[in-house]
Amino acid sequence: MKVLLIKDVKGLGKAGEIKEVKDGYGNNFLIGKGFAKAATPDVLRQYEAAQKRKAEELKYELANLEKLKDELAKVTVVIKKQLGANGALFGSVSKEEIAEELEKTHHLIVDKKSIEIEKNHLKAVGIYNVQVKLGHAISADLKVDIQGE
Repeated sequence: MKVLLIKDVKGLGKAGEIKEVKDGYGNNFLIGKGFAKAATPDVLRQYEAAQKRKAEELKYELANLEKLKDELAKVTVVIKKQLGANGALFGSVSKEEIAEELEKTHHLIVDKKSIEIEKNHLKAVGIYNVQVKLGHAISADLKVDIQGE
């Protein structure tokens, strides 16, 4: 019998492959445990349609990430912090502050976990380049301008 593998099966194949197996193994183990479906024309059409839909969704997501990357490259996030008597910042600028300011002033939503700061903390006044990992191996550069009050 022919089966369409839904999940990877060690020693048989990867998800999405069509394999010829013995009837008992196919019906009792693969289909019974949810590792495969019988490779009927209807099941194959549904699988191909699902694969096309996933590919289109991925293409759409990549286009949105590239657009966000271009928008982040044009933006400079200005964060104002209080200065001490010696001109140093009280505390440091965190990833969360950068994400909040980016959303508040530029209406761009970025997860704070995706922001990567080279020195772990931004503790001095100045302009810094910060990496933002957007996903799917796409990263953007963001300028952060820390100003004292």
